[in-house]
Amino acid sequence: MTLPLFQAKGVTKMFGGLVAVNQIDFLVEPSRIVSIIGPNGAGKTTLFNVFTGLYAPDSGSVTFKGRSLVGLRPDEITAAGVCRTFQNIRLFSNMTAIENVLVGMHTRVTLAAWDVLARGSRFRLAEESLWRRAGELLTVVGLRTKANEVARHLPYGDQRRLEIARALGAAPSLLLLDEPTAGMTRGEAGALMALLRRLIAEFDITVLLIEHNMRVVMEISDGVIVLDHGEKIAEGPPAEVRQHPRVIEAYLGRRSHA
Repeated sequence: MTLPLFQAKGVTKMFGGLVAVNQIDFLVEPSRIVSIIGPNGAGKTTLFNVFTGLYAPDSGSVTFKGRSLVGLRPDEITAAGVCRTFQNIRLFSNMTAIENVLVGMHTRVTLAAWDVLARGSRFRLAEESLWRRAGELLTVVGLRTKANEVARHLPYGDQRRLEIARALGAAPSLLLLDEPTAGMTRGEAGALMALLRRLIAEFDITVLLIEHNMRVVMEISDGVIVLDHGEKIAEGPPAEVRQHPRVIEAYLGRRSHA
C-alpha cells in the first residue's frame, strides 16, 4: 500500500478551554492542490501552525512521507521538505529580492563552518551555485528583472510571488500557502493560479493552501477541505463540496452575494 505524501489524523489543538481544531483527519496525495476553506476563526491557520511546528498538537498525528512531524522544530520540518508562506507577508523588507530567496535556501547549504571562514574554492563554488539558483527561482516566478530591488519597494503582488520563490529555495516537496491571493486583483490571482500549476509540473511539488477567494478555490483545487468552528464538515472535489448543505450554510452561503 502506497503511503500518502501527507496525513493528519485526529489532530486537536486547544488554547485553554477553547478547542481551536478538533479531531481533524485528511490526507494529501502527491502532485495535487488541496484547499482548506472555512469562515474566519474556523481553525485554518491554527492547523497550518501545527503542521509546521509552531504549535504542538494536544492529540493526533501529522506525518510527511511516513515520518512524524510532531515534536520537530519549524526548521527541521522545512529541512524535511515542508515549507510555508504566511497570511501576512513576512519578507525581509530591507533586503533585495534575490537576497530574500538566498535566505530561503539556507537549509540546503552543506558547507561546514571552516569552509565559510576560509572562503576557499569550495565556498566560492557553493556561493556561485546558490546565487545562480536564486536567480533561476526569481525567473520562475517572473521577478528576475527585479532581483536587485529592495523587497519593500516591490508591488504587493510581486511580494507575494517573492514569498513563493523564497519558499521554493528550500526545495520543498509540500508547499503550504496561507491565503496566497489575498489583496490581489483578479488578474494577479489568475496569474498565480497558473504559476502554481506550473510549479507542480516542473518542480514535482504538492500544494496545500488556505484561501478565501472562492473563484480561486473552485478553479485550481483538486480537493477541498471545509472547516467550521474547528471541525471538518466536508471534504471532496470542488464541485461536490460547493453543493454540500453544511458548506453552503457555514461558508459559501454567507458569501453568496459577494
